[in-house]
Amino acid sequence: MNIAELNAIARAMVAKNRGILAADESSSTIKKRFDTIKLESTEENRRAYREMLFTAPGAKDYISGVIMYDETLRQKTKDGVPFPTYLAKAGMIPGIKVDLGAKALPGFPGETITEGLDGLRERFAEYHKMGARFAKWRAVINIDSGIPTHYAIDANAECLARYAALAQEAGIVPIVEPEVLMDGAHPLERCEEVTNIVLDSVFSHLFAARIVLEGMILKPNMVIPGKKCADQATPERIAEATIRTLKRQVPSAVPGIAFLSGGQSPTDATLHLNLMHAAGPLPWALTFSYGRALQEDALNAWAGKESGFAGGQKALAKRAKLNGLAAVGQYNAALESAAA
Repeated sequence: MNIAELNAIARAMVAKNRGILAADESSSTIKKRFDTIKLESTEENRRAYREMLFTAPGAKDYISGVIMYDETLRQKTKDGVPFPTYLAKAGMIPGIKVDLGAKALPGFPGETITEGLDGLRERFAEYHKMGARFAKWRAVINIDSGIPTHYAIDANAECLARYAALAQEAGIVPIVEPEVLMDGAHPLERCEEVTNIVLDSVFSHLFAARIVLEGMILKPNMVIPGKKCADQATPERIAEATIRTLKRQVPSAVPGIAFLSGGQSPTDATLHLNLMHAAGPLPWALTFSYGRALQEDALNAWAGKESGFAGGQKALAKRAKLNGLAAVGQYNAALESAAA
């Protein structure tokens, strides 16, 4: 493990005006996305879609790195250039999702545990050779009656720490992603309570596992009420609660925090990120690691057609630019219609 190198990569991932494109949808998830545009989820269609995203003119100015799925990491552009090679040459750091998904936690209805630790050391060695320099592991925490339990929180936090240790051992920066879902009817206050407990457990386990905090990135949820909650908090309340939680739980040694969008609309995800910078100087860089919130407009514009290729790229570049501005507190809603 080269600590200086890990720190340099982590800082580059959260560089000013830049964030991370999460293009690591599993085969089942990308199928659901393609179903919305009535496109068959074949390997070639998935490859073409990812190429449309990765080669979008101007997007690299605001995208520091790309999280890929195993299949995508092995694919190439139509000109035969491996995606990791293309991204690196364009100034975007190649990354890889390494968890194998959240599965039911035995004995704990409604709760999950993320799997994928078996054989991960060997997979990391292969991914590093293929060009991946950062990775992602997602833990899923659901809020409902009687859950989450402390056992489920701690079990997932331990897995995140074990993954992070293996990543750093391989010279790969770990993105640590504990996601408190915004499903359900819970109020903002309940989300804040649970997110505090989750982050406290995560950093306790990271410390116990001797993770070099300077060589990791945190990818948390924003503090948001459940989708079914009658009181949908204002953007200002969401930003305030999120910053309050992060200041309480995230050590200043962590180079950056790259939020997941978690089902928010593209505009909401951008607005909330922007408002957080109104809190004044923060001890860590604050940026984005969005999937659907960056891709949704691009997917619809592309629609699986060659004639939509340029339109899809333009849509991605626009959202990347708007989020890049939000990452430094320079976004406003008027830019939605003005940005190119």
